[in-house]
Amino acid sequence: MPLNIRWNDLDPLNHVNNVYYFEYFQIGRGHYMMAASKQWDWTKNMFVIAHIECDYYKELKLTAKEPLIKLRSSSLGSKSFEIEYLVTSLDKEGNEIIHAKGKSVQVLIDASIGKSIEIPDWLRNDITNYEPSLSTV
Repeated sequence: MPLNIRWNDLDPLNHVNNVYYFEYFQIGRGHYMMAASKQWDWTKNMFVIAHIECDYYKELKLTAKEPLIKLRSSSLGSKSFEIEYLVTSLDKEGNEIIHAKGKSVQVLIDASIGKSIEIPDWLRNDITNYEPSLSTV
């Protein structure tokens, strides 16, 4: 999805501050879940982030050409699933530049009892249909 870099995302070095990449990941996850599962409902379903990481490769500036956040599920367990992220833009010749790579582990929870739950069959099916090359554990 297109990435909207905001003026306030920049630090004194005039590039996107490292903490905003995690916000970009969060925005991407919101869109991803709605695209991957037409049944997903944020008012009924929830997960927590058990782990998140980001590796930075090249600074990202406000003037970046066509910045994107790319996501995919990379593994699906019994109670959790992993999402991988790429933050990219294009150079002057139209070649892709990778600014950052990230990964997060989401654990499904029942918010009413504050405990992890098994990924329901409907969500497992939706994600595996959306990501045919997905590895399941």
